[in-house]
Amino acid sequence: MNYINLTPHDIILNDGRKFEATGNIARVSSSFTDIVDDVCEQRFGEVQGLPEAQQGVRYIVSGMVLAALKGSRPDVVSPATGHSETKRNDKGHIVSVPCFVRGA
Repeated sequence: MNYINLTPHDIILNDGRKFEATGNIARVSSSFTDIVDDVCEQRFGEVQGLPEAQQGVRYIVSGMVLAALKGSRPDVVSPATGHSETKRNDKGHIVSVPCFVRGA
């Protein structure tokens, strides 16, 4: 499988594989509804900068872009930053992730 990184950061898996940022970034705008009883809803705009699906290619995007797609693109993944096996440095910054997640 060929991965194309559409985030602004290099992504490193725990096994050492590195997916360098391409300089092309998939983005999505968001807005929020009015707050009612301390809760609001987040609404997403249209995803920008995401190429059409290609056979044998997975696109790495941010978690926010993945959420906006609502599982409509099985070829799009995001770093599993919340996974228990995510590696962090002494300042708490993510160094590597064990895998990617797919939208649901």
